[in-house]
Amino acid sequence: MNTVGRRPCGLNEMNKLSCLLGFAVAFMMLAGCREDGSASAMEAAEEMPPSEVGVVISTREAIPVLSELPGRISPVRISEVRPRVGGIIVERVFEQGTFVKEGDPLFRIDPVMFEVEVEAAQAGIARAEAQLLRARQEAERARVLVSRNATSQASFENAVANERQAEADLASARATLRAAEINLAYATVTAPITGQIGRAMVTEGALVSSSGGEPLATIQQIDPVYADIQQPVSEMMRLRAALRDGSLEEIEPGVGQVHLMLDDGSQYPHAGRLLFSEATVERSSGQVTLRAEFPNPDGTLLSGLYVRVRVEQGVDGNAIAIPNQAVRRDGSGNASLWIVGEDNIVVDRPVTLGRVESGRTIIASGLEEGESVILDGFQKTGPGAPVEPVPWVDALTERQQSPSTADADETTASGR
Repeated sequence: MNTVGRRPCGLNEMNKLSCLLGFAVAFMMLAGCREDGSASAMEAAEEMPPSEVGVVISTREAIPVLSELPGRISPVRISEVRPRVGGIIVERVFEQGTFVKEGDPLFRIDPVMFEVEVEAAQAGIARAEAQLLRARQEAERARVLVSRNATSQASFENAVANERQAEADLASARATLRAAEINLAYATVTAPITGQIGRAMVTEGALVSSSGGEPLATIQQIDPVYADIQQPVSEMMRLRAALRDGSLEEIEPGVGQVHLMLDDGSQYPHAGRLLFSEATVERSSGQVTLRAEFPNPDGTLLSGLYVRVRVEQGVDGNAIAIPNQAVRRDGSGNASLWIVGEDNIVVDRPVTLGRVESGRTIIASGLEEGESVILDGFQKTGPGAPVEPVPWVDALTERQQSPSTADADETTASGR
């Protein structure tokens, strides 16, 4: 049998089987490399440390229940300086915007005409005294003559009447002198009350009269001052109820203690008195105007200044308050907090908010004492993610303390 040029069939099949086995081994090795790479990536992801977040621990504390009422400052007393006599202003004595006392001279009116009136009244008194002396002498002579029956009774009575008339003329002359002296004194316009005087409405050379409509100046007594507050009647009733049950501090019957907040947010250092007895109801708005009185020894409170009167109506002894920046809201406006839960996992917790006091929000419900609330690091994490909680530090407080720290470091360096 001729076998030249032909390969054995068994050898060809063995080569194919060897190729297939090689491809299979190569595929398994490639798959193993891929699985090892994926496992390494997962292990690397698991080995990444959790993000740090600043947290505060919720605690229960006694927080005052405060109510802030808007108001305006008004002077306790205000007086318009007006002349009591007419004439030409020859001098302005006071400095505008300064403090004046009751009786201090403010303006001087030309006194020449009033001095002439005084001199004329003095002359009138001298004339009345001379007439009285003559009438008394005539009455004495008539009394002697009538006792000797040398004159008639009618003549004696006329002499006595003339004496009485002379006495009345003298009294009238003295009253005229008194009026002239008063007008002369009124030529110097004095301060009717003690307080701060404003700008002068007239200058030297102006003609003024006692019946003029424009005042010469205005004086305001600004120590103490009033803070007039407009609130609904229900608010006033609530404050009175707090005063009766002892929640609002009472410094005397019907008077509560209050504090004042200035327009820049700072607290006025002197406490005030809330005067319920001076409450009035506005007919147009139906609101009640409460009046608080505050001392103003330094003149800090100016008339017309906008303020907020803070009334402490009681104390909530079991409240939880957190900084305002911890509160988050969704698209519907619902409030929530991010809490560090078990295994340091972030939990989005819905809460009910109360009032805001001094940069902190009181949590009415949804937060328990001892829980860790996230305040910083929101951009690095989210609900369900692991975190590393660290104590939160107020950046504002840290900045305020940093200059002193820097000064201490400079002092230490200079000492070296």
